[in-house]
Amino acid sequence: MEKTNVMRILEQKKIDYKSYSYVGTDAISGTEVAEVLNEDPNRVFKTLVTVSNTNNYYVFVIPVNKELDLKKAAKAVGVKSVSMLKQKDLLPLTGYIHGGCSPIGMKKSFLTTFDSTSKNYETIMFSAGKIGYQVEVNINDLLGIIKLQVADIIV
Repeated sequence: MEKTNVMRILEQKKIDYKSYSYVGTDAISGTEVAEVLNEDPNRVFKTLVTVSNTNNYYVFVIPVNKELDLKKAAKAVGVKSVSMLKQKDLLPLTGYIHGGCSPIGMKKSFLTTFDSTSKNYETIMFSAGKIGYQVEVNINDLLGIIKLQVADIIV
């Protein structure tokens, strides 16, 4: 299997992870990815990037079958409001394309909020930074890599 930058970062920081590939499948949406990998969609997470009313950027990581509550998200990061980043702005800001965005290895470090349901699982899965690849980790192991917090941020 091809190694992504996310996998290299996890190895460099000596963080245990499992990697998965769904290359060659028709899976596009997060729920389709969970289905192809035969995983509970509540344990497979997607990475969303937002911009606040103060023009700061925030990352939110939520289950693939859920929707981000923008009011709860804004409250979690202490701003008045957040809105989804325009797709065309994702690559220049993060280095990732839509569908392959990971909370690990972005061009800059952003406050990253995982939904509180992530604590229901020993490990969760999210994009390995490239379409077709996922990693599975314990989010507590990510504390040394990204600015991480946990909050109730889904509808």
